[in-house]
Amino acid sequence: MSKPPTNWKLTAARIGVLLLVIGITAFVYTIRDQVETLQRYGYPGLFIINTIGSATIVLPAPALAIVFAMSALKTTAGALVFNPFWIGIVAGLGATIGELSGYGAGFSGQAVVERTPLYQRLHDWTARYGMITIVILAIQPFPIFDLAGVAAGTLKMPLRYFILATLIGKLIKMWVVAYAAANSIGWIAQFFQ
Repeated sequence: MSKPPTNWKLTAARIGVLLLVIGITAFVYTIRDQVETLQRYGYPGLFIINTIGSATIVLPAPALAIVFAMSALKTTAGALVFNPFWIGIVAGLGATIGELSGYGAGFSGQAVVERTPLYQRLHDWTARYGMITIVILAIQPFPIFDLAGVAAGTLKMPLRYFILATLIGKLIKMWVVAYAAANSIGWIAQFFQ
């Protein structure tokens, strides 16, 4: 049977996770203008965009706009270039992986946002309702989900539950955006003809 980590090992691990999250956020913020060029690479590019876009904590990234744009792309014959179902799957998986940065920031125990009223509210909801809070907040398009990830990490929600709840919410959100884009562009074009 292995011994639990000593306090200094746990502290070092938490500091390491925090530094990694800060580094990812800073990196993504510096390359935000180049992210849009990844959409040329189809589904793999979309996966990378959503992973990177969701890895930022509170800083906006254009991932959802690119999901919308790629879902609306049509050939000259009018057929969709990308399948909205697969766009939802790829974008949802990428976003879920990217959201691990917020969970890691909370798990590190060094969350700077712990004193804000919004964070306190999300922390209380996550403590009370657990996965349901994560699913609901993962569906909405605003960057407050980052705070929910921090709260889940702070509360030491089991990682597998956090990933499952995040994946469910992100898939729903990405499918709604993808299907809305795939169907609305034609309707909008007809409206203006």
